[in-house]
Amino acid sequence: MLNIQLLLTGNELMSGDITDTNSVYIAQELKTLGIEVERKVTVGDNLDLLVAEMDNLSQSADIIIVNGGLGPTVDDMTAQALAQLAGVSLTIHPTALEQVKAWCVKRGFNLTGPNMKQALLPTNCAVVTNPIGSAPGFSVTHNNCQIICTPGVPVELKAMMQQEIIPDIAKQLPEDLQTVTEKLTCFGIGESGLQKMIDEQFPDWPAEIELGFRAIMPLLEVKLTSRSSTSSELRNTWFAKIKQLLGQHIVSDKGESLATTIVNELTRQGKSITTAESCTGGMIASLLTNVPGSSQVFEAGFVTYSNRIKSKLVNVSEHTLTTHGAVSEAVVKEMAAGALKESGADYAIAISGIAGPDGGSEEKPVGTVWIAWGDKDDIRAQHLYFPAHRVYFQSFMASAGLDLIRRMIFNYEDVPRYFIERQRQIK
Repeated sequence: MLNIQLLLTGNELMSGDITDTNSVYIAQELKTLGIEVERKVTVGDNLDLLVAEMDNLSQSADIIIVNGGLGPTVDDMTAQALAQLAGVSLTIHPTALEQVKAWCVKRGFNLTGPNMKQALLPTNCAVVTNPIGSAPGFSVTHNNCQIICTPGVPVELKAMMQQEIIPDIAKQLPEDLQTVTEKLTCFGIGESGLQKMIDEQFPDWPAEIELGFRAIMPLLEVKLTSRSSTSSELRNTWFAKIKQLLGQHIVSDKGESLATTIVNELTRQGKSITTAESCTGGMIASLLTNVPGSSQVFEAGFVTYSNRIKSKLVNVSEHTLTTHGAVSEAVVKEMAAGALKESGADYAIAISGIAGPDGGSEEKPVGTVWIAWGDKDDIRAQHLYFPAHRVYFQSFMASAGLDLIRRMIFNYEDVPRYFIERQRQIK
């Protein structure tokens, strides 16, 4: 198995100004190949330290992934450090220069000296394409160790890992070590609950298939991994069993989010959606519009935080608000109906609740929420209770709203697990 080590660089990492999430991502991607990171080192923007750590790690590693220090400023020293380590000069790499030029042209920028610095790389290095950002990656072999340099911007790192670095590493693995991971993204079921279900339903779980969970709050990723060509058929069998067990709680088997799944299906159907939000403050609309192509299915959403705006924008009657209160079945149904009328959309999600930490009552404590979803002929509503930190409450409830409309557009009829679990806690 390959010995892969990580070197993270940046003063902002050392000072705590930013949190290192890149090494976590790299480790997770390598794990899909059956590779565990052997060592991780973090240093500041110090040329001597960078050179020393690159040299030290290369004594034992087959591959070092260096993350950070490829930017256009004077404190970005990775290229200089690797050139010094390899005993070569820095030169303008023609492939890297074309990448930088293309990045500038696409954004209407002039190519400046600082941008040119990003094409100044160790002589004879290999360029690793950066399909998103301005800083090309590159690699050099030293002490029979491949040193791969990547940018610190997370979205750029992820693109490079997925498109080039992980596939290249996979080619270096022995043919009999065929690590394959199948993933399911789920909503409405937690790790402990799912583990209990699996223990009860599948006491004969095979040792050859590694079962793993990763919380992507408020979603859950379930992973089945086989590490040899002989266990691939067994993995497929147990993957099918897990899919059957999870049923309609499965959002995607392609790593897609709730919002992406909805946007893709509504696009396929030629339908549209709108939102009317109170306690989530526009989060549902934001999740939908984060998906490329969402403009095909989403034209408008309404953030109706006050009663006055609920009446003005989505036609909730003052009588309904006075009689039932803002957090009620009657109000969210009127919010959904009003949003459908004002936007002309085919489907709507409406939500009103008490996010806290204040504002609750004995009748409607903090964590109480009503969600409505549906079309003009069928608007449904559900009362839930989720007394959690405000941010997590909003995140979970926004996802619940998306999940409920997902179930409707796919014609699912099963009762979500969280309907039962969240009702039990209501006094």
